[in-house]
Amino acid sequence: MAGSFVAGRAISRASPKRNGGADPPLSLAMPTVADLQKTAELEKFLVEAGLYEGEEESAKREEVLREIDQIVKEWVKQLTSQKGYAEQMVEEANAAVFTFGSYRLGVHGPGADIDALCIGPSYVNREEDFFVTLYGALLEMEDVTELQPVPDAHVPVMKFKFRGIPIDLLYASVSLSVIPPDFDISQGSVLCNVDEATVRSLNGCRVADQILRLVPNAENFRTTLRCLKYWAQRRGVYSNVTGLLGGVSWALLVARVCQLYPNAVPSMLVSRFFRVFTQWQWPNPVMLCTIENDDGLGFSVWDPRKNPRDRSHVMPIITPAYPCMNSSYNVSTSTLRVIMEQFQFGNKICQEIELNKASWTALFEPFQFFEVYTRYLVVDIVADDDDDLRLWKGWIESRLRQLTLKIERDTKGMLQCHPYPYEYADPSIQCAHCAFYMGLSRKEGIKIRGQKFDIRGTVDEFMREIGMYTLWKTGMDLAVTHVRRQQIPSYVFEQGCKNPCPPICASQQDQSDKNDSEVYTRAVSLEGQLKRKYDSDGGGDVESCKSVRRASVSPACEETSTQLQDDVNFGLTNCSTSPHGSEESASGNSCGVGIIGLVDETSILDCLRPHVENDRTRTILEQTASENVVEKDERKLEGIESLPNSNCTEFMEVAEAVTGTILTENVPFSGHEVI
Repeated sequence: MAGSFVAGRAISRASPKRNGGADPPLSLAMPTVADLQKTAELEKFLVEAGLYEGEEESAKREEVLREIDQIVKEWVKQLTSQKGYAEQMVEEANAAVFTFGSYRLGVHGPGADIDALCIGPSYVNREEDFFVTLYGALLEMEDVTELQPVPDAHVPVMKFKFRGIPIDLLYASVSLSVIPPDFDISQGSVLCNVDEATVRSLNGCRVADQILRLVPNAENFRTTLRCLKYWAQRRGVYSNVTGLLGGVSWALLVARVCQLYPNAVPSMLVSRFFRVFTQWQWPNPVMLCTIENDDGLGFSVWDPRKNPRDRSHVMPIITPAYPCMNSSYNVSTSTLRVIMEQFQFGNKICQEIELNKASWTALFEPFQFFEVYTRYLVVDIVADDDDDLRLWKGWIESRLRQLTLKIERDTKGMLQCHPYPYEYADPSIQCAHCAFYMGLSRKEGIKIRGQKFDIRGTVDEFMREIGMYTLWKTGMDLAVTHVRRQQIPSYVFEQGCKNPCPPICASQQDQSDKNDSEVYTRAVSLEGQLKRKYDSDGGGDVESCKSVRRASVSPACEETSTQLQDDVNFGLTNCSTSPHGSEESASGNSCGVGIIGLVDETSILDCLRPHVENDRTRTILEQTASENVVEKDERKLEGIESLPNSNCTEFMEVAEAVTGTILTENVPFSGHEVI
């Protein structure tokens, strides 16, 4: 491929490495023999876990990118001709493809998608030319499958598979009439006269390039990031769309640790990652370098003093390319709690690994989501076919974060949600469907017997927002229900999750059935939605669908029947089964749920999370005796440590007094000054 992604990768390897900010690293300690041995063991584990793709698949990706590059070049030439430009202009017409994300950073695995950006000239637009003309051309190609345009996304994207390789293709029209073969996307001039959506599209590539330039050792960074991405997936905290952390955020966190310990090898970096971020005082921002503020271009950069929206960010992780943004703006109070609990787990296991009391396998033990909570919200999604389901599911999944935020808002933060970033499908149901689960828990430390959380209005509001989907079709429906832990369908556990509850005795089962009678008869899972699917088979098949779901419920749990003594009541009733009020779903109230009890989760969570003492009076980064910490950094850490966690604006003001600099204005904002 001429110039674009191949040249971009070559440039990054040749770029000089440097640390962000003006301050020295926290430690220049070199690895010991033991550190090198543990790194070898870690790398062996990652290979055996299948995280590296083979040469054949790698070559296929390169070939696919070359073909896509050729497709978009021909597309631009055809458009140039159709728009009536001169023959010379048609001859010079060009487009360029750049990669970003995990592929650009060199940490992708087998089957991973490729994030790609097409750069086109100023007269080729996104709305009609990209999402209509190019979409139509791709639709006609045999090599292209599962084509899904998402024009209304925060970053508009065209998703598809090309010869089986998943592709997320973005488009940016820059203020040039001809795209040169050696187009440099890192130059600030590419942002001239473009809209916000184009800036977000361009910044994926710009951020990836900056990360590789700012880390002291690219290979150590890649191994560490590959490790921690796999860990995050195993522990259920890898998902930007549901309010957890996405790939960019994980890359930035790892890059920051690499800057703090430039001589460390991956085993050291993984351990120090958890050591640093279990003690990080959020919302103190994580940054790799100075925040650039180019007033000439006029784009807003992350600054909680000037931008009211930035003040609500609970876990700011700032991108290094202008305009600097918070890559983790989706994180909420509930999901921050989930992430921090997993950091504590990782820190405890790494301490045991350093003491030779555990192996790397222990760090990657999957998170037992269905053991942690006693109550769950289930978001069931159904459509007429797989293509419709893919579109409908994508829209609903992108709004699940809003459901979490609305529940936090309407319960004043007392009821917390843990959206699990994996979908499940019942193989016994023959229609296109899937389900997402959200764990429910009372805010830790709050014990009020008999308190009720009524979120009926919250779910109604969520359903109305879902109903705004512009591509809705007949057959697309949604149900929001609740289940107890012992009512989790068995197919969930057959798809890789551990069944948490052993069978209980008959007397306990009878009592549990009595307690659940109102809830269970009213929580008709997808009856309205599935009615249409089974009408052709006879009138009794709707009830048969209900029976299938009920028969797949796993047995009740002893723990639940005893812990319901100290409960919180949670109401969810009379929810519309269809966000569009279709006749088919109006006949059943599959969202209707009675009052249920929500027990205190603290004792359950305490059993599953490591007991790691976190002394807030210590500095954020606790260093071992063997590490050389610069005295100037120590003084800054002691000052920053006392900052409140609730307000980014107050943080910025106090940080200015501590460091003696005016942050985000004309003086460099160093990441070391923020730690």
